Amino acid sequence: MLVWDFFKSHGFKRFMILIGIGVALYLMRSMLDLILFTFIITYLMNRLSTKLTSTIRKYVPIKEAVITIIIYLLFVAGVVGTVYKYLPMVSQQITQLFNLMMNININPNENEITKYLAPTFEKIELDHYLEQGVNFIVENIANIGKLLLQILIAAILSLFIMLDKHRIMEFTMKFKKSKIAPLYDELQYFSKVFIRSFGKVIEAQFIIASVNCVLSVIVLYFMGFPHLIALGVMIFVLGLIPVAGVIISLIPLSIIAYSIGGFMYIIYILVIVTVLHAIEAYFLNPKLMSAKTDLPIFYTFMVILFSEHFLGVWGLIIGIPLFMFLLDVLDVTSSKQKKLE
Repeated sequence: MLVWDFFKSHGFKRFMILIGIGVALYLMRSMLDLILFTFIITYLMNRLSTKLTSTIRKYVPIKEAVITIIIYLLFVAGVVGTVYKYLPMVSQQITQLFNLMMNININPNENEITKYLAPTFEKIELDHYLEQGVNFIVENIANIGKLLLQILIAAILSLFIMLDKHRIMEFTMKFKKSKIAPLYDELQYFSKVFIRSFGKVIEAQFIIASVNCVLSVIVLYFMGFPHLIALGVMIFVLGLIPVAGVIISLIPLSIIAYSIGGFMYIIYILVIVTVLHAIEAYFLNPKLMSAKTDLPIFYTFMVILFSEHFLGVWGLIIGIPLFMFLLDVLDVTSSKQKKLE
């Protein structure tokens, strides 16, 4: 009897619907890139459009649709223009950066630390791994056309959603009184939680990555680092990966720092990255993310490892937001959140 009550419980039904959503997404995995691009662009554009409209309306009466169209035109023009103008430059600079790192030569006589590091670097065969990295990047740059097409299609779909969002919401509400009303209620619940948790974390990751990128490039410019555009792209992309991105970016930055300024430049880079990470941890994160996203580092790394294994590169970016969505569904709150409540 207790088992039957469990299967009839609301919690079990909600869990099965969540499993069903996961299975549906798995069956549509070939479209997953387009789905994620469309959601991320729509969420970020909606937030930007809403804020800009409310600000401009204080001075000039204007329709939100006009602001939305202008934003999307600027976005598409920016993506196409950036790819057309800077892609050859970025690919060239990335190749030059890898060549610079491959030709690094640690002088064992520089100081006591490099005396012990030199034999270790010789055993690692760094040039072999960097060569694989170059090949990987070149192959992905060759597929940039496919990626760009997906982004443009996602932007068009997102624009249609934004311009017609009120009618979409009105039409969707009709399912609330249909024969599938119970299913609609559960899907509505999951969508609200998903937007509240997943969307908020994605937005925060993009803002944090942008701030880190700008500050890092400014500092690297004054330190005399070469190929700043390629480094900026690398820092921004890795900045979308919580915690682990900072650690991964330290490896190429440290190698380049040593090649242009010796061991002391590595110390400078470590200090700079520590300061930037402190700004992110103590200023940006509390401002942009709720207390629920206050994950221990162990959980962060475990989520990133598993999500990368199952979702590939996307897992590095959306692993944490998905985990936060699951925590929200399960009503798991941190001690900070409980105090706020």
